[in-house]
Amino acid sequence: MDNGASSYRRFLDGDDSAMDEIMEELFFPLVFFVNRYVQDLPAAEDVAMDAMTELFFHKHCYNFKVSLKTYVFMLGKSRALNYLKHRKNLREAELTDAEVLAEQDELESRALDSERKRAVNSALLQLPEEMRLAVHLVFFEELSYAEAAKVMHKKPKQVDNLLYRAKTSLRAILGEEAKQLL
Repeated sequence: MDNGASSYRRFLDGDDSAMDEIMEELFFPLVFFVNRYVQDLPAAEDVAMDAMTELFFHKHCYNFKVSLKTYVFMLGKSRALNYLKHRKNLREAELTDAEVLAEQDELESRALDSERKRAVNSALLQLPEEMRLAVHLVFFEELSYAEAAKVMHKKPKQVDNLLYRAKTSLRAILGEEAKQLL
């Protein structure tokens, strides 16, 4: 799938199986990306579904100038920020800190299958948000610097600088383990 563009063209031509391919390829990475903003997995799934719905119902908004993955992540980020802005207006029952931590531990234990990944993830959480976001987009979502820059509304050189500082910080946080991990 060439960043989703060919599948999206097939979808525009009426091939419904292309929509399934796009959902399979992009939905879960988008959920985890959005979750970095909203810090609530069920809400992240809803926001990601809204972004995917927008992609499929507003068919001619995507102009093929960026990869489909980048475009979908930009939609997801916009929807996540809107969600955060409007969430404070909602009067929902809040989870206690213990419930939030238990939910995060459960997600972490499912997502991280080795001690090495746990150490790196813990170190990532100590980084500033912009550095974490740059690391996530480039290393976990495998976006190019230019694509990550578009999602983050930055220049590619700024993303490069964020990643350099993130690596330096991770080495300091992880200490001796960094030589083996990074």
